[in-house]
Amino acid sequence: MYKLMITSAAVVLILLNLVLVQACSTTPVNDPTLPPFSAADEAKYLQRFEALREAIRTTGNVPPYDNLEPVIGATDYEPLPRNFNSTAISQDALNDALAYAEVNNSASFIVWHKGEIIAEKYFGDITADSLLTSYSLAKPISVASVGTAIQNGYVENVDIPVTNHLPEWKDTDKSKIQLNHFLSMSSGLLPQALATTADDILNRAYLHPRHTEVILHEYPLTDEPGSRYEYSNANGEIIALILERATKQRYGDWVGDSLLKPIGAKGGEVFVNRPGGTAHSGCCMLLPAESYLRLAILVLQDGIWNNKRILPEGYVERISSPSPNNKYTGMGIYLGHPYVERRGYANHETTPENLKVFHSEPYLADDLVLFDGNRNQVVYIIPSKELVILRTALGRARTEPEWDNTYLPNTILRGMN
Repeated sequence: MYKLMITSAAVVLILLNLVLVQACSTTPVNDPTLPPFSAADEAKYLQRFEALREAIRTTGNVPPYDNLEPVIGATDYEPLPRNFNSTAISQDALNDALAYAEVNNSASFIVWHKGEIIAEKYFGDITADSLLTSYSLAKPISVASVGTAIQNGYVENVDIPVTNHLPEWKDTDKSKIQLNHFLSMSSGLLPQALATTADDILNRAYLHPRHTEVILHEYPLTDEPGSRYEYSNANGEIIALILERATKQRYGDWVGDSLLKPIGAKGGEVFVNRPGGTAHSGCCMLLPAESYLRLAILVLQDGIWNNKRILPEGYVERISSPSPNNKYTGMGIYLGHPYVERRGYANHETTPENLKVFHSEPYLADDLVLFDGNRNQVVYIIPSKELVILRTALGRARTEPEWDNTYLPNTILRGMN
């Protein structure tokens, strides 16, 4: 039952489109030269949409997503080393951070330092084996999976035109989009906004059983590719299709074989739009907490695991560098500096202040970067301290006082001996 609940919550992320960006028209732009989707596909889409709308109206919750596929992780799994007697960080600091996680409706809290987990706590019915919905932690997974495709010779680099793998866009207004534009949210595709009707492209681009075809043939371009940062789930969703075409493997299989297994991570499940269809790479994958932690450790270690290079040389530096269109983000990674009290994952210039995440003070490590998803699911990565801090969510954090994105890492950094 719990697994169904967290899976359902992921749908809220996409469909309520909590990232309220600039107002814009989001009506479908169907390509009249293409055959229409089948009546069965449209019926499935409307069934999903109506079930969601009714559940939100009556209970505030949503029904579970109806199609999942396994993502196979390490078959010879060994847990990361634990050392709960470490004195590298004061127990008072760890206790304060843990208490903050607990009062903010967390599912898991883990601190990894210099090769060992030195603090670990699961809340409610959650255990180390529970599958936790990634929300937008799916996006750094997809960015890393692009990296493994480059490392293994299936993709040339992130600067290729996406028409190399999306020939449908040749000779269209989308032909100038490069792969890095998807990864850095600067493709020019329509940004997220409030979407409440069944004919809204933002809903069709997630709930439809042929959602990647919706993105390919219906989803509009609103800005010149590479010219502007605008958060759009479509950017993350299309990565699965690109990787499947490039590697000739299903997305979940590629993530498992090229990423999870080499770093010894457990697998889980991924949303798929229909049986045998395409996975949702923008959201959502379901993995145990330690699997997300291992991905962060891989980033901290410059893409190397057990002396083997998993991500291409220079890839972590590239994805951790400021986007030309947003100094607060890289590719699937958010940057800790420069400091600003409120910022979020949408366009900083157009997002209302009350929808940005609160930062009470600057991060105390200049090299801090983070994965950051809906419900303040965060993984802080601090290479200079060989430190990773993970917090996943059961639900939304409390609102009074509001979530402070700097509290966990700064509390722990102040407690380092």
